[in-house]
Amino acid sequence: MRPTVRLLLSHPAHFISLGFGSGLSPRAPGTAGTLAAWLLYPLLRAPISEFVFLALLASFFVAGIIAADRTGRALGASDHGAIVWDEIVAFWLVLFFAPPGLAWQAAAFVLFRFFDIVKPQPIRWADSHVGGGFGVMLDDLIAAGYAILALAMLKHFLG
Repeated sequence: MRPTVRLLLSHPAHFISLGFGSGLSPRAPGTAGTLAAWLLYPLLRAPISEFVFLALLASFFVAGIIAADRTGRALGASDHGAIVWDEIVAFWLVLFFAPPGLAWQAAAFVLFRFFDIVKPQPIRWADSHVGGGFGVMLDDLIAAGYAILALAMLKHFLG
């Protein structure tokens, strides 16, 4: 089933899991969701402390489990491509740990999308063995971990 604006607006869980509409993109919805996360990050991050931001991300992760599960059931596919809340939350985590500057954020974007698309182990294992909303959220969290590690290594070697 292809999601529609009608589905997006039919329940708060769908609005969240479909990334406020970014998941409705006909091409590369995961990339569209990640771009939406990048655009929203300064608005979300600026007014709050690091601790509150990380607590907020943890709550967004839990909400994502519930929302992705409900939307996956409505779409008939537990990890439907239009569900992009997992990319959004995971990329916010990557941006939190990325060094400051637009170039580092762009590198973070490329690295996160690379790991999310290629799915090296254990991302591939989580993607294929962990079901439901938790599985949807988990593989992107692991991809975020890879991207954060790669950014740290780049920063170390590039100074």
